Amino acid sequence: MAGNVARTKALYARTCVALVAALLLAGMGLDAARAAALPADARTLALSFFPEADRVGEISGTPPAAPVLSADELRGYVFLSDDVVRIPAYSGKPISVLVGFDVAGRIRGVQILAHQEPILLVGVTESDLKGYVDQYTGRSVFDRFKVGGETRPGYVTVDGISGATITVMVLNASITRSARTVAESRGVPLARGEGDGDQARTPSGAEPVLVEPAEPQPLWMDVWQARRVRIGVLVVGLLMLTLILVLQDWLAWHATLLAYLRLGFLVYTLVFIGWYALAQLSIINVLTFIDAIMREFRWETFLIEPLTFILWSFVAVTLLLWGRGVYCGWLCPFGALQELVNKGAQRLGLRQLRIPALVHERLLAIKYVILLVLFGLFLQSMADAARYAEVEPFKTAITLRFQRELPFVAYALALVLVSAVNGKFFCKYLCPLGAALAIPSHFRIFSWLRRHRECGRPCQICAVECPSQAIRPTGEIDANECHYCLDCQVTYWNPRRCPPMVERLRRCERRGQPFTRKL
Repeated sequence: MAGNVARTKALYARTCVALVAALLLAGMGLDAARAAALPADARTLALSFFPEADRVGEISGTPPAAPVLSADELRGYVFLSDDVVRIPAYSGKPISVLVGFDVAGRIRGVQILAHQEPILLVGVTESDLKGYVDQYTGRSVFDRFKVGGETRPGYVTVDGISGATITVMVLNASITRSARTVAESRGVPLARGEGDGDQARTPSGAEPVLVEPAEPQPLWMDVWQARRVRIGVLVVGLLMLTLILVLQDWLAWHATLLAYLRLGFLVYTLVFIGWYALAQLSIINVLTFIDAIMREFRWETFLIEPLTFILWSFVAVTLLLWGRGVYCGWLCPFGALQELVNKGAQRLGLRQLRIPALVHERLLAIKYVILLVLFGLFLQSMADAARYAEVEPFKTAITLRFQRELPFVAYALALVLVSAVNGKFFCKYLCPLGAALAIPSHFRIFSWLRRHRECGRPCQICAVECPSQAIRPTGEIDANECHYCLDCQVTYWNPRRCPPMVERLRRCERRGQPFTRKL
């Protein structure tokens, strides 16, 4: 009996080992089959890169690439960039690019096959993409490329795409690093190019000797180094804003100074953060973060855009300390554009249209509905969410600076014009990003906006003057809707407008005492 049990256990163990081995071999076979099969559309494109060729071989080798042949003569290689290097783009996923180069190391063609980049899904045309990738054709795989800016010795400069700088930099790194890696693995000789000024020169007639390239540092480090001036300007601005927030009571006493500081900061936000640095935050940033948590979180996904990363870090801190109002009221470029337009309209004497409180409260729900719809679309497809996220006019008005198709421009301009008579209309009722920021605002630690006992009972001065209509008739400030403009704090400390302060001033005058603003 014991012998039968032992034989049974041994047979069971051998069967399990065989099954595991079979599964592993099957998996390897599937992987090999996937690796060996270049998609049909990619094969057609590959042959268009090499008009003299008649077929594309199977993908093989390490890194994987397919030979391009004319009869039995090797003409070059084609490969998918994400099979060689996987550089996460702004969506958190790599961009798949078909690249072909000939046996002399000259790039014969580049074509984007697949991506999930929001800026490329909506707002950038196919002709824009083709114009960008065509710049690599005819260059050496050993050239060093830089995107935009001034000409730099030893580099080939390629023009970027307006509003898609980071995505373009990822494309550049994906194309050049993968091409060089494949070329070196296949022993492709060094082809002298415009950008390889630091490569080793070889005597006439010799076989070229390739210089072993240094291991490239992560792309996000390159981006941070290239943008250190912009980073410095942003950090200085954020430090100034922090100082304004910390000294808000003192500044509210000095209303004129605060007014000039706020006006100047709004211009800084619109011009520098928005139109120059293109650091407008979006609901797509929130969805990308959620996607990274649900799938594969990598800090590189967010570090690839330094200004956006710094802004989000600052927003995360201020959400806990002050609520959503710091970003919405001070750091949102489109919000700054609306507020500046509204201030200009008021200076011109344009009458303001105030929405009745009952209607206003109902309209506030719209942005939360929009947020839920976009989140539902995101669960199905990021591409769908990115398209419908065009409810935000940020890309049109800020990222692309109104240089876009007429329907998008008309929509953005309509919202700006509405803001002239009803301050920050889009922010109050339609902005899904504002709705998303309002949710964590419930967990803010402090409430630094001061109120008198008389606020709302019966005084309604602040409630009437609040441009965001964020003060309830009972006097409480709705932190979910407050944009932290500090107008109510200026009134709070004003002994000529705020009834409790007026009464305190009168008591001091009757007693012959000097009036002081007590904290």
